[in-house]
Amino acid sequence: MANFQRFLPSFSNLTLNGVVDILVVAVLIYQALGVVRGTRAGHILIGIVIMLALYAVAVWADLEALRTVLSFIVPYLGLAIIVLFQSEIRRTLARLGRKRWFGLAGYRDPESVNEILLAVESLASQKIGALIVLERDIGLRTFIESGVLLEARISRDLLITIFTPGLPLHDGAVIVQKDRITSAACFLPLTTNPALSSQLGTRHRAAIGITEESDCLSIVVSEETGRMSVASFGELAPGLQLDEMRERIERHFGVQRTVQTQIDESPADIPFVDAAAKSGQDKVNLP
Repeated sequence: MANFQRFLPSFSNLTLNGVVDILVVAVLIYQALGVVRGTRAGHILIGIVIMLALYAVAVWADLEALRTVLSFIVPYLGLAIIVLFQSEIRRTLARLGRKRWFGLAGYRDPESVNEILLAVESLASQKIGALIVLERDIGLRTFIESGVLLEARISRDLLITIFTPGLPLHDGAVIVQKDRITSAACFLPLTTNPALSSQLGTRHRAAIGITEESDCLSIVVSEETGRMSVASFGELAPGLQLDEMRERIERHFGVQRTVQTQIDESPADIPFVDAAAKSGQDKVNLP
């Protein structure tokens, strides 16, 4: 209690600028921990903290030999952090850059989504592996240049043709920008997250890896099971249905659906429809 009372004068001198300063630092620390959480970088960070703690203990306990050894290592920790955490630092800066600070929302043409979902459903039914990446705010030019440029309008038949086994472009990823297929047979970075299941193949790891580097969304179809999955922000949602995939795509890109108003009272000249016929008309079956 006595130790706590010693800090009370400091709290009395706390101003609004100090509160804002503390909150900003807390947010930055939280973002940094969120980037390294569940990755190998987290273990490296723990090792660096342990070395710093040992150096502090050596100075406090007057352990001259240990302090001398660590004094040659600690000054280079700053450079080591930049080298070891270069991908995490790049990912953090990209995360800050892709924040929609002013509430700006991007929209995707619903017709493009329909064509993509139709192609994914057909590929999944035939158990043909596929990987489709939908670009959002952060550009994917580096990965686009690694493949074959197409600059073609999205269509179901074109996507199915690209991923048909035996054709030159079937191996790799397709990158979509707005309503156009920009490139095919692209090489993507693989995730190194140790928390992921070892049963995930290269295609799924590539789908997750590209979403760790940017704010895109990946659609992947397993060639073993035909299962459809969606990856975004470094996380994979496996075994989705078409309506679930559509919902995730629209939520990721901020697409707003127009809600039709229901008429409570029908005019006398409009015939009523029985419930069975009405439910059959409301269903939309994708081919």
